[in-house]
Amino acid sequence: MSAQAGMPAPTRIAAQLPPRRYAVTEPPAQRPTWAQVDLDVIAANVALLKRQAAAGALMAVVKADGYGHGLVPAGQAALAGGADWLAVALVEEGSALRTAGITAPILVMTEPPATAIRALLDADLTPTVYTGAFASALAAALADLARGEPLAVHLKLDTGMRRVGVPQAQWEDALRQIRDTAGLRLQGLWSHFAVADEPDNPFIAHQAEEFRRGVAMASELGVPADITHLANSAGTLHLHDDQHDMVRPGLAVYGLEPTPGLFGDLPLRPALSWWTRLSMVKRLAAGESVSYGLRWTAARATTVATVPAGYADGVTRALSNLGQVVLRGRRVPIAGTVCMDQFLVNVGDLEVAAGDDVCLLGEQGGVSVTAQDWADWLGTINYEVVCGIGRRVPRVYLGGSA
Repeated sequence: MSAQAGMPAPTRIAAQLPPRRYAVTEPPAQRPTWAQVDLDVIAANVALLKRQAAAGALMAVVKADGYGHGLVPAGQAALAGGADWLAVALVEEGSALRTAGITAPILVMTEPPATAIRALLDADLTPTVYTGAFASALAAALADLARGEPLAVHLKLDTGMRRVGVPQAQWEDALRQIRDTAGLRLQGLWSHFAVADEPDNPFIAHQAEEFRRGVAMASELGVPADITHLANSAGTLHLHDDQHDMVRPGLAVYGLEPTPGLFGDLPLRPALSWWTRLSMVKRLAAGESVSYGLRWTAARATTVATVPAGYADGVTRALSNLGQVVLRGRRVPIAGTVCMDQFLVNVGDLEVAAGDDVCLLGEQGGVSVTAQDWADWLGTINYEVVCGIGRRVPRVYLGGSA
């Protein structure tokens, strides 16, 4: 990998997790609410995943701002841990990685509009193809540029998820089109599991068999792929017979489980924690209510404390009277309605003061609140929790080239 201009490339990280790092001594000066990302943990997670995978190569998915961890730092850390490729959803994401000096292969996993093709080519990104119209638009753009070398593309086959990808009835036509189109070269063939996080679901085997059929069809038509890849995070963790040439983990890169228990004995660890500091402490009498709508009332005399983060930061309003945070090594509940910039917690008789560290996600004093906890409270998935941390929450980076 190449580091940012003027900076040395990061050293490859062995597959041992670094010591745990807790809240930084000084948060950002303007507002004491920040997400802390340990880049050495991302690198070590990638090294662990690559070491235990049956496939020879690993593509780290860093789309959606590195699942909320930061696009460029996450990409650099993943490459330092041994990733061979990076994957993004948007041309803009791939271009940002190139601007940062990253030269590793980058796959754009969805077809962009034709108007983005020139930017894709300028950034030397590898496109995914699954419609004839996009393949034709690529070929036309290449002809206009009079490129001497054919463009490597990855064809995505729909093996049953029905989101994007070439429908099964059109696989042969799509393979022939790429084979017969000047300027295009089939480098990769891939698909995506729909239920790999449900190890006993029989649809896994159905998709795996369909993908093998597609790989065989490509060879029979004289257009064999150099690289085949199917396994996402869950597939990387437990589907060793279906990993082909490369695995493609996303969530696991950041130390989060697609399904609780799927990591098994593999010591992957979350790279992100989220912190703030109390801004005010008040004593309430029994019967007093708090926040918008007065939807929480003190059953007895108690202390409430104001936390300077809210739904504009990703502390969703649905956590009102439901979520918990860690304060002075104890879990304390959210009291009342979460506001745009603040919320309250009920600390009972716990001695607290303005300026105390509050752990929204992570661990403090041996007590933790995880993205999976949030997901369970909200009836969603941990992916959404970390991706939902707002852009106005600054990221503080530890390790790596930070």
